[in-house]
Amino acid sequence: MDYERIFSDAISAVKAEGRYRVFADIVRRRGEFPRADRFGAGDDGRPLGDNARPVTVWCSNDYLGMGQHETVLRAMHEALDHCGAGAGGTRNIAGTNHYHVMLEQELADLHGKEAALLFTSGYISNEATLSTLARLLPGCIVFSDQFNHASMIQGVRQSGAEKHIFRHNDLEHLEDLLAAADPARPKLVAFESVYSMDGDIAPIGAICDLAQKYGAMTYLDEVHAVGLYGPRGGGIADRDGVMHRLDVIEGTLGKAFGVMGGYIAASQALVDVVRSYASGFIFTTALAPVLAAGALASVRHLKNSGIERQKHQKQAALLKQKLADAGLPVMPSESHIVPLMVGDPVMTKHVTDYLLDEFAIYVQPINYPTVPRGTERLRLTPGPMHSEAMMDDLVSALGIIWERLKLRRAA
Repeated sequence: MDYERIFSDAISAVKAEGRYRVFADIVRRRGEFPRADRFGAGDDGRPLGDNARPVTVWCSNDYLGMGQHETVLRAMHEALDHCGAGAGGTRNIAGTNHYHVMLEQELADLHGKEAALLFTSGYISNEATLSTLARLLPGCIVFSDQFNHASMIQGVRQSGAEKHIFRHNDLEHLEDLLAAADPARPKLVAFESVYSMDGDIAPIGAICDLAQKYGAMTYLDEVHAVGLYGPRGGGIADRDGVMHRLDVIEGTLGKAFGVMGGYIAASQALVDVVRSYASGFIFTTALAPVLAAGALASVRHLKNSGIERQKHQKQAALLKQKLADAGLPVMPSESHIVPLMVGDPVMTKHVTDYLLDEFAIYVQPINYPTVPRGTERLRLTPGPMHSEAMMDDLVSALGIIWERLKLRRAA
């Protein structure tokens, strides 16, 4: 058996479709983000080494720049000096640090829940929690939005539970599915608040109405909303005043909070059962205390400061307007996500390559399987630190590239 040929053929197939992914080798500049230094091969093929080229980052999920906030960095330095580098074990075996305990208390308070539980990433928190809950509920039926994240899909799949996919944000379809199910069976409706590729927002309150009507639990992924919406940064459910109606709220510490990790917030009993049964939690080394300390500082700061959120929304609206005024096909978006439609994987890669190589602008192409084939796009994430001059440079560069590649303009 020629194993290497099988692997090589698989990669060749991805390349032939134009969706082979290349990692940009960058170093973010502390205090200057979204400025970064790009490493890699130069135009003549030689390594750039120390001669890194400056770039402007337009696709980071560090939405508010909290990854460089002085309060966060100070807390991490103090924790590193006090605790050392790693956690030293799983949460059950020597790995529970007081920073973990304080952060879980802070997150429970953020979402108005009895308890919270930390995971090493948002992906793991979704996968571990959904697989555990749906497996433990006898005869559970899961109702999942068709655009749910891969981690949610994987969690449901691993549970072995019966699942039904409802059309994206389609309340009528969801109700049809709920109404057709056996009233005596446990049910779980899983959905997101902000869908990160289109930028649209779920009707959380209306979904909760349906869940209550048909006796279903609710599981909300707020990954792209925590820190960014609501009076204290609790997410869209916080903004809409419906956090108390949700059974489970899941979030991340690696986006708006600027550090790393994932979590759930729920009742004490639900959190305890996930803690006790989820393999993805039990058998994983705990989050490093230095990361928990940074996330703790970030959550506390954003609970009490709305300045970053206000500036973030203002900059997102401004960029959308500039792209629209330039005739570029910016997709309608209710949130801070700014998707720019291209519709072809090869052309999307050409656009991002030109942006990086000629204009020192870094945007990662978004292709299948992240989005459906034929909807390939750029996903722009303006933040409080992006200046209007940076926006003008981006829009100008995109206009030049759009003409060069003869891409479709806005209708």
